Amino acid sequence: MNPFRKAVEDGDHEAVVALLAEDVVFTSPVVFKPYAGKAITAAILGGVQRVFEDLRYVREIANPDGRDLALVFEARVGDRQIQGCDLLHFDEDGRIDDLTVMVRPLSGAQALQQAMAVQFESIEREAAGA
Repeated sequence: MNPFRKAVEDGDHEAVVALLAEDVVFTSPVVFKPYAGKAITAAILGGVQRVFEDLRYVREIANPDGRDLALVFEARVGDRQIQGCDLLHFDEDGRIDDLTVMVRPLSGAQALQQAMAVQFESIEREAAGA
């Protein structure tokens, strides 16, 4: 099992953060502009951990060279079911340097956007180290 998947499924936020490259770029399913950097990406993933309920990965699709991985998941945000995919790229040191998340259906994406908006003040404080 991929270490990122294991860390997420175990709810081990510190292990997730340890897998991120300093220059990681996070592309959100609900915000147009990507977020650059380990601190903001770690804080966003912490917010996601607080928002997603019953998260489970249902499929893992890996490139044979080990540099690209797609993790298909199911989760719930409030009363909305979500299907999604984490698209990860690993740098030459094995750290995640690109993480793109996609979700469906639209009603689930909207529920996620609303739930994350509530989290964003905490996320900004966490990213700033406060």
